[in-house]
Amino acid sequence: MKKFNRDLGILLTRLNKDADRETKRELDALKNRLIRLNEENVVKINHSVMELVCAKYLILKGYDVNVEHPLEEGLTCDLYGVKGYGTLILEVETGFVPPEHALDPATYCKARIASKITRYGNHSEKFALGVPPYYILQIPPTLTKPPRSRKSEELKEVKRRCDLYYKNPPVSLDEIRNARLHTIYVIDVDEVAVREIDPSAYVENKVRFGYT
Repeated sequence: MKKFNRDLGILLTRLNKDADRETKRELDALKNRLIRLNEENVVKINHSVMELVCAKYLILKGYDVNVEHPLEEGLTCDLYGVKGYGTLILEVETGFVPPEHALDPATYCKARIASKITRYGNHSEKFALGVPPYYILQIPPTLTKPPRSRKSEELKEVKRRCDLYYKNPPVSLDEIRNARLHTIYVIDVDEVAVREIDPSAYVENKVRFGYT
């Protein structure tokens, strides 16, 4: 726990270097919330540092930001931002694969990302995924298309993949059809920097280099 607090303190010093007083105040409140959640064994350090880096980026974009925000029973999002009448949900993905999926890591990651987009992409005006620069997201190409352009067989394939691991409750075809992924944030903790990428461009470049 002490190392968690120390690492967040070091990161906050770096984030505050060019921040105004209000941004510093908001980041400090988020840091304290993460420390409390770590004491309850809810959050881990790799995930939390990415949340804080992206939180500053969103604060500077005009969002009021909360971390580990409850949406409904059993569903909590990593970052929840409010800007005017609009809302943004961001889920951070570090690339961690549980030991029980050591023999099917690619299939598991594909299902995990599809499930995240489907479950969270219907709870706000905008949904985003946050990822470190060294991890490549396994995004189903159909979920980067507008809902009206998604084919029935594509939706069924996404559902089949999600149902391999997520059945309580299972995702519905309507949820898959209507879920939207609006942007991807590449979160560079080393440089305390964030870069936005359009999901379609991200998938196209991933396929180009052989990651499907």
